[in-house]
Amino acid sequence: MDTQPMELNSEQTKASKHLEGPMLVLAGAGSGKTRIITHRILHLLEVGVPASEILAVTFTNKAAEEMKQRVLRLAKAHILTCTFHSLCARVLRESISALGYGKDFIIVDEEDAEKCLKQSFASLGIKEDKNLLKTTRSQISQAKNRILFPQDLSEEEKGIQEIYQCYQNKLKQYNALDFDDLLFLTVKLFESFPEILASYQARWKFILIDEYQDTNHAQYMLVKFLSHTHHNVFAVGDPDQSIYSWRGANIQNILHFSSDYAGAQIVRLEQNYRSCNIILQAANALIKHNESRYEKNLWSEREEGELIGLFIADNERQEADFVSHQIQKLHRQKGIAYQDCAIFYRTNFQSRTFEDALLREKIPYTIIGGLSFYQRKEIKDVLSLLRMILSNSDFLSFSRTINLPRRGIGPAALEKIRDLSQETGIELFTLCEKATERTVDLKLSAKQLQGLEEYVKCILALRNMLKAKRPLSEILSSAIERSRYLTFLQEDAETYAERKENIEELVAKTTEWEQEASDPSLPLFLEEMALRPSTEGAQEDSVRLMTLHNGKGLEFPLVFLVGMEEDLFPHINAKDAPEKIEEERRLCYVGVTRAKDLLFLTACKSRFLWGSSRMMRPSRFLKEIPSTFLKKLSLYGNSSLSLEENVSNTDEFSIGDIAFHNDFGQGSIRKIYQTSLGLTYDVFFFQTKSERTLVAKYAKLKRV
Repeated sequence: MDTQPMELNSEQTKASKHLEGPMLVLAGAGSGKTRIITHRILHLLEVGVPASEILAVTFTNKAAEEMKQRVLRLAKAHILTCTFHSLCARVLRESISALGYGKDFIIVDEEDAEKCLKQSFASLGIKEDKNLLKTTRSQISQAKNRILFPQDLSEEEKGIQEIYQCYQNKLKQYNALDFDDLLFLTVKLFESFPEILASYQARWKFILIDEYQDTNHAQYMLVKFLSHTHHNVFAVGDPDQSIYSWRGANIQNILHFSSDYAGAQIVRLEQNYRSCNIILQAANALIKHNESRYEKNLWSEREEGELIGLFIADNERQEADFVSHQIQKLHRQKGIAYQDCAIFYRTNFQSRTFEDALLREKIPYTIIGGLSFYQRKEIKDVLSLLRMILSNSDFLSFSRTINLPRRGIGPAALEKIRDLSQETGIELFTLCEKATERTVDLKLSAKQLQGLEEYVKCILALRNMLKAKRPLSEILSSAIERSRYLTFLQEDAETYAERKENIEELVAKTTEWEQEASDPSLPLFLEEMALRPSTEGAQEDSVRLMTLHNGKGLEFPLVFLVGMEEDLFPHINAKDAPEKIEEERRLCYVGVTRAKDLLFLTACKSRFLWGSSRMMRPSRFLKEIPSTFLKKLSLYGNSSLSLEENVSNTDEFSIGDIAFHNDFGQGSIRKIYQTSLGLTYDVFFFQTKSERTLVAKYAKLKRV
């Protein structure tokens, strides 16, 4: 909900009235960045810029749609607002033939991309290994994000060159692109064909980019190419919220904006319309420990708010009980709805104990970031049937659907069909048609030929419906009926009802899409389905559980940041790299700034981690938030224990740390555990070559 006043503040006005030349808007959390982009578009329209010359690019379909609708409502104008991937899909639909692809290319999902990679392994005689597949897929993705063809790889990367080339050849043979290709091939298109690039530069003379801190190298290059002649780039973002380096985002893109675009103006949006001031002051204090940033301070005209709750639990079970009790108490006493509560954790495995606690308290919850509706097997099966209506060469969709229901056409038969298609140059589906007409011999059994004939008839009937311009929902329903797909689902009685409901929901969604789309064509429908994000819908009134990465862009009146311990948050993988610790701190900053009214931070003294119970140290991030903003809590209320005792001095050491003792000298921490006397260490001292047991509160060990 937009809680901002109708009028823009002075900095928002300055940004929205900007006309020509590059501008970077440093939009702090909750400062109204989407609003600024919308108002700047409105200003461009007011001064006479044609709507067709304005391009707004976001990172999610949801953000793009919201912005499009805002502009339509306020200015009655249609502006192209889209994600980077859908922008590139649009460009390639128009111009990909220059790269030797057909304009009816398909976009494969991760599962189909992996199938292509497996086929490449087989073609090259490489033994299939799950870890090798995953690693190679990641390396190819990284190469594409860096705009590198196989021949462009460095000496250290030559090992994947042949696999990468084979994989790319397979995709091209199927007239298919993976997600990375959408960006990669568009950049290559612009790089290789200046006349094509010039047409797009002339088309979009004002470019607005949301979440600029999340751009990767390919996206950075796209913006550079498109804006090269006019430099009208309006980038909105916040380096303090750059948390996606693991998927290619480069924080340097936003930090170097001024040097990339000469004469760029910078505007800082520091007024926050979301959170109480206590929360913002804590966030400011935390993020100041980072060096790679632009200086800014969030502030609000809202009240100071309540102190941030801090709970140090004995273990993860007690931590989860504390959170569930607080949710239940605030729900009953203050009327906070369950859907207004969020539990943020660093890694997915942490959700289990909270699920157990919420179930015990009979509190409804939803895990955000689970399997998307559009990633469920039955949905992908039916969408693959629709893809076969459009393509004669889509082997991935063909192999997925030919045995739905079973027709006896196994891997060996599929290989025969694919190989003969390659040898003869006859497109895959055309070859199948000829086989059913007995003009081509596929050397299949009578049963296999009968099954193939049934499949071909089904696809041809659906193609005739498309030619007759029947509604998409009708074609989809016919595809389900003609393929006897529900009969196939009945083979698993346990899941049949749920999967059937999902299929029915897809038909309903297709009907809705037809009613809302300006051009309800099958290719656009399949393209939009392919570009859907993988997030699971939530129950209407339920507590939201999610990783901190999934929380980006969201806000909740009540927020819990849990598992605030060293090696968990910041994550152990970030321990030896300052830039990774800074990203972990930005992730914590994002979590803190999701909270509107109430924020709780929790940590455990011990946790079952990596197969064993371990003593844990409170996260450094807890120590970076001034104690004046915190209140220490016990399981059911306030605690008399001091914050300093529980954050600064609890378990100063990890196993393997070197400590100094006044009597025994330097030693290595071998074991950490609780006794009746409190936290206890077993330490091996180097000078005496002996191990001693020391109680932490008496030993006065010092870190070396």
